[in-house]
Amino acid sequence: MPVKLVAVAGSVVVAAGLVGASFAFRSGPSSAPPAAAQTAATPVGNGPGFPRPPSGAVVYARQWGGDAIALGVVPQKGHVLAQASVLGPQGLGVSGLQVSLNGHAATACGTGCYRTTLRGAPESIDVRVRSTRWHVALPAPWPPRDASALLERAARAWRSLHSLSFHEHLASDPVHSTASAWRIEAPDRVAYQVKGGWAGIVVGARRWDRSPAGKRWVPSAQSRLTQPVPAWVRVTDAHVLGTAIVAGRPAWRISFFDPGTPAWFTVVIDRQTFYTLDSRMTATAHFMHDVYGSFDRTPAIQPPR
Repeated sequence: MPVKLVAVAGSVVVAAGLVGASFAFRSGPSSAPPAAAQTAATPVGNGPGFPRPPSGAVVYARQWGGDAIALGVVPQKGHVLAQASVLGPQGLGVSGLQVSLNGHAATACGTGCYRTTLRGAPESIDVRVRSTRWHVALPAPWPPRDASALLERAARAWRSLHSLSFHEHLASDPVHSTASAWRIEAPDRVAYQVKGGWAGIVVGARRWDRSPAGKRWVPSAQSRLTQPVPAWVRVTDAHVLGTAIVAGRPAWRISFFDPGTPAWFTVVIDRQTFYTLDSRMTATAHFMHDVYGSFDRTPAIQPPR
């Protein structure tokens, strides 16, 4: 599985398979050259201590300081099963918390897992953890439409593209974050620039990196990338949360859990082209927002001169 190197303001997070097989490396300010991302690593937070959502849940997630909070709501006859998951920066659930869901105290169901049953079909759920109140509006009609087939078409749309661009905001906690701009070109070309940080270009089996203060591109060998591919590895618990107009385009808002990363996603999919217009990922100390565009209109990626 490909490895992604994330360096945020001097703190480095290495995770296998983050954003799926997509970009295989990322770097930020104060990092070592991103070629280090070719080193193998063990997936972060994919063991028994990871608070996965219950099967069949409609899922939501957000950053909570350096931790992540997720909500999974399972439709059942006459009630819903609601589970809050709290994930720490080391990839393990955070236990010993007092959690309430719509005012009902949740009981521990494992490491970082808190559950309760709510009668009827609530329109929203208030998650309370310590001093944090997170209001989650549930989709109507309830239960929401399954989105597995839509995401399969979205994945095919990714692989049919010749090129695209995107802007990314990536954070590991409220203090450390980066902003970057990316270009992707089939079949194996990537170029990126971190704001105030590293830049990189990959063309086939070669790559070039430039440090924040450097003017010279440093060449090195690179394992070939396969591009473009979607930002997720696998899809479970996919549901349509609603519709929206994004950049003038009718779109679906879809949430799902990716057990291969592992991470929670909320994506916006164009209803005509099935292109992914927007993606928010919540994972271990990894809170990412990507905005995509310039589909098949991105300038060609060439080796530096």
